[in-house]
Amino acid sequence: MKKKQRILRTVRRVILWLIIIMAVSWAIFPFYWAIVTSLKQPGVLLTKPSLIPYLQFDPTLENWRLEFTNRWREIGRALSNSLMISTGATTLSVMLGTIAGYGLASFRFTGWKNKDITMWFLSQRFLPPMVTAIPFFIVMKNLNLLDTQLALILTNATFTIPFSVLIMRDVFKELPRELEESAWVDGASRWQSFWHIALPLAAPAAAAAAVICFAFAWNEFLFALILTYKDAQPVTVLIAGVEHTQGIQFWFVATRLLIAILPPALLALTAQRYIVRGLTFGAVKG
Repeated sequence: MKKKQRILRTVRRVILWLIIIMAVSWAIFPFYWAIVTSLKQPGVLLTKPSLIPYLQFDPTLENWRLEFTNRWREIGRALSNSLMISTGATTLSVMLGTIAGYGLASFRFTGWKNKDITMWFLSQRFLPPMVTAIPFFIVMKNLNLLDTQLALILTNATFTIPFSVLIMRDVFKELPRELEESAWVDGASRWQSFWHIALPLAAPAAAAAAVICFAFAWNEFLFALILTYKDAQPVTVLIAGVEHTQGIQFWFVATRLLIAILPPALLALTAQRYIVRGLTFGAVKG
């Protein structure tokens, strides 16, 4: 009997490891494809499939050299635009989301109940962005904001604010009420208790919300394609536009993809200890 149980445990462990290996391989393969593709000559890439350097093809850094010499001005401007847009949208989202989340956690509204307001914010995540593309275009056109970083900052902030609100609302709800009440007894105002007590305690969750909002704003493509055409184009539009008369230049797509991944990846690694906690806090409660 014990021998059979050991065999079953071994089989379960083997199956579990096979599932883990398959999941990790599925997640890592696009990055491996991009790295391998960036090291191929166009002729090799377009004639025969090959995934193993030195065995199936001779790797080269020519694509990287061309990107960092002939095209770096264009890539640098796109990266700068993405950085400014993502940082601006993240700052705006976290600031407004923190204040709104604190209000939903600390006050009880009667006309429009707290639960309804929270569900409205949650519903914004299910709204297809394409539905609002034309209205956003018309608004930005009337405000003379087409092809500007500000247009994308406002647009991205609109769609990332719900993350901040939901995350910060639940964080503030979990903070002990007695901390702020003791500050009020000592003569502190509502704003002082928020600024000096609640906000420092919620800082890790705010950092997690910032990472999430930054990632969404950095990867946004639809509104960047519609609202920009030259000066304010972010890196996502630049990657999608790598083509010539003979087709898509996949070797340059791969190099620019790897360059574009670096900033958000470094940010995520820096703040990784806050991300899980922030996502946990983001669960909507009644």
